[in-house]
Amino acid sequence: MNNAFAPQPYDEFEDDLDLDLGPPPGPGATPDTDRQPLQFTASGGLDPAPEPASQLPAAPFNPVGELVAGAASALTPVGQAVDVSIPRIAIHIFAERQDTLAAAERAGQDRRLSRTTTQVRLGGVAAAVETYGHEPTPPLIVVECLSGAQDLLNEIDHLAQVCDQGTKVVVIGPTNDILLYRELIRRGVSEYLVAPIQPLQLIAAIGGLFNDPAQPFVGRTIAFVGARGGAGASAVAHNTAYAMSERIGANTVIVDYDLPFGTAGLDFNQDPLNGVADALGQPERLDQTLLDRMMVRCTDRLSLFAAPATLDGDWDIAPEAFEEVTTRIRQTAPFVVLDLPHLWSGWMRRTLIAADEVVVVATPDLASLRNAKNMMDLVRQGRPNDAPPRLVLNQVGVPGRPEIPAKDFGAALGVHPSLIIPFEPKVFGAAGNNGQMILEAAARSKSAEAFQTLAQIVSRREIAALPSARKPGGKSLFGKLFKR
Repeated sequence: MNNAFAPQPYDEFEDDLDLDLGPPPGPGATPDTDRQPLQFTASGGLDPAPEPASQLPAAPFNPVGELVAGAASALTPVGQAVDVSIPRIAIHIFAERQDTLAAAERAGQDRRLSRTTTQVRLGGVAAAVETYGHEPTPPLIVVECLSGAQDLLNEIDHLAQVCDQGTKVVVIGPTNDILLYRELIRRGVSEYLVAPIQPLQLIAAIGGLFNDPAQPFVGRTIAFVGARGGAGASAVAHNTAYAMSERIGANTVIVDYDLPFGTAGLDFNQDPLNGVADALGQPERLDQTLLDRMMVRCTDRLSLFAAPATLDGDWDIAPEAFEEVTTRIRQTAPFVVLDLPHLWSGWMRRTLIAADEVVVVATPDLASLRNAKNMMDLVRQGRPNDAPPRLVLNQVGVPGRPEIPAKDFGAALGVHPSLIIPFEPKVFGAAGNNGQMILEAAARSKSAEAFQTLAQIVSRREIAALPSARKPGGKSLFGKLFKR
């Protein structure tokens, strides 16, 4: 085996590290033929006479690491700051602490690592060295070592001897030591984390190693799904996306995955192109140029992947195609709104679990309550490190209709409704028939205010008070029919 992840020989150190560790040997000194690893100490100064490696504490408890991990967990809301795209790779994790083992197992079950093959075992660096002595190494290895700094470096040296070329290594250590970090990076280690670690912290570190420099960001996906047919999930998705683009000023893409019955083209007064269908038919060929041709520009900041809305085909498409198309579209805009149909299949389950944000739209009745609970329970189980789905109650206040109170509805699901949209049939009917959004047709209505609020919630941004930028020249397809 070759010395894989060490970028340069071990017999010389960088000048800046030599300066930190003291003056060079005198002119009469004899250079050592064997490399002597650097001696590191805890923060507070260098020790001229470091303890032997056998006397260095194993540091099973690290109060500084506990504080750092706790602060990071408290300051970072669950599932908020970790928007990464990790390729299909194998990841092997060798832990020593039980809490590290548990965090790694939770990270391996996370939706962001759904495309990876993750193996988690106990044993630390020693187990990794033994394992790779007789089998090839995966693209990424995560090892934990609770030994002192010098012993940790020695163990990493042994690991380097059995690693294949190109293997990335993440080290989890017991101390927050800048000198140790610099020496590990110099030896080719990709990242150093201080125990204890949190699942999202490990996921963010892994994602940072595989970021594509050509892509400045990975857009967040917001999936809208109706608890039952007729709940108005598509209308909520389209109006929220419009509010995000025109009131918040964020570039947004709407993807209508209801292939036979999608209404995005009608709602935005656009001819229903086969954008989504064409993309799903050739996901491996999608690039920026092809995506731009398939998308329809509704405004300067809002683009649409319209559904064909025809019954000519059976639309029997593999789940992997939906996943690949969504991944490619995420690279085109900061926000991607997925308008999901009211059906259940393998690709629907995977899309819901993989989305960065899930919004369940329900009406205040018993059928919606049952279906919404089933959806939320499934999404919670498949996304253990993320916030629960958001609940939007739509069509509230229909005259003469018995309704489940919003407080009782939310209590049964274990979440508070993020938004309650009042029943305004004239506002929605006029906007729909004229191919307009509520913010265009009735900007001062309660529903328009509700969509602006929901746009702020799911985007985590404030209203920018930008003027509407709907492209001119598109009178309603049905304007003359409904003209008074």
